[in-house]
Parts: sequence; C-alpha cells; structure tokens
Amino acid sequence: MRYSNSVLLSSFLMIVVFAEAGTLKGHVKYDGKAPKKKRLRMDADPVCGSSHSGAVYSENFKMAEDGSMAEALVYLRDVSYSGGVPSEPAVLDQKGCIYMPHVFGMVAGQDLLIKNSDATLHNIHSMPKVNKEFNFAMPKVVKEKKSTFSQSEPDPFYIKCDVHPWMKSWVLVSDHPYFAVTDANGNFSIEGIPSGTYDVVCWQEKFGKRTLTAKVTITDGETTKDFVFSRPKKK
Repeated sequence: MRYSNSVLLSSFLMIVVFAEAGTLKGHVKYDGKAPKKKRLRMDADPVCGSSHSGAVYSENFKMAEDGSMAEALVYLRDVSYSGGVPSEPAVLDQKGCIYMPHVFGMVAGQDLLIKNSDATLHNIHSMPKVNKEFNFAMPKVVKEKKSTFSQSEPDPFYIKCDVHPWMKSWVLVSDHPYFAVTDANGNFSIEGIPSGTYDVVCWQEKFGKRTLTAKVTITDGETTKDFVFSRPKKK
C-alpha cells in the first residue's frame, strides 16, 4: 500500500509530538507536626448539621501520618500553549455545606459548572484578582449554574459562601492544562508536557504565598520532583 506525502508527513509529525511530551510526577509532604484540627460549627443551619453523622473539620491542612499532604496544587509557570479550552466543564459541588472539591484547577475560558446538592440556600462569591468576580445566590431549588473565568490568574484564589462562612474552595485558573492536585497520599502527576525546562510551583492553602518552586527539565518519559513544606523558622 502506498501513502501520499501528506499522510506520511502527518504521521511523522504525530510521532514527533508524542515523543516530545513527558510526564512530571512527584510527592508533596510536610516536615513537622500538623496543626490541631479546627472543628467547623454548622449548627446555625440545620440542613448543614444534619448532613454529617460526625464532626467536620477545616480542610485547610490535610496531612497523613507520614507527612504526605493532600490538596496541594502543583503547576507549571510561563508555558506556551495553544491547545484550546477543554470541552468538559470544571465542576464545583456544594454538598453537606462543603465545597467539593476543596482545591481544583481549570483553564481560562473553560466552563465552571456549579452544583447545589443541598436543600438549603448557598451564595457563591468568587474572589479573583484579574477576572471579574461573581456573586450570586443558589436557593435550594436551583441545582446548577454555569460561570467562567476568561483570563488566567497569577495565583490560586478562593470561592466562598456568604451564607456559610466556613465554606471555601480554592481554584487555579491557568492559561494551560499543566497542573495537578495531590491525592490523599500526597502524589501528583501532570501528563503531556512538551519537552523543555520549566518553573514549577507547589502551593498549599495554609502556606499561601510562601510557595515552593523548582526548575525542571521535561523530556520523553517521566521526570520526578518532590516538594517538602516546613514550618518557618522564628526570627
């Protein structure tokens, strides 16, 4: 079977693209004693309190016994990307008067589907630095609404509920899809990164602007980079 030059060239370019894409994997942990968990007081809204069989604690610091940290954001900075916006929306649910997920990333221009799985009123209030903030109510009869952020943001920012002050979710709005949130074991994986050298940022809510940064070189295959947060030294 004979192939045209255009087909052969297309196949060659596909091979080159795949060969030049790599994966960044790693682990995030905390070197120190975890702060005492803060119990959330949900009794002001009976719907919130009755949604949980036991105590609910603040989600701003999730650490396993071995120090592994869940819900840390790891993302590349200053990436040239022209792959477009994901067709599937990012999803933020309100369930048991808790935002799910607590930390997530999305691409600028991607739809954000906001759900209300609770039989109570919520108020969704975003706090971006670059994009225009939104602030709207979702009564219990309103189960879904859509919004978006048209521009990327330099840092993660939070979305809050003005009705239930303990409710907070953190979002990274990026101009590329090369970001990940660590799982319960502190692990992350970012796939399909074009070959090159990049600045990588590791962010965790409790540490705020005291991010961890590193420079990594991505090639075909896997590159590993771990991050370790530690308690600031007293001056």
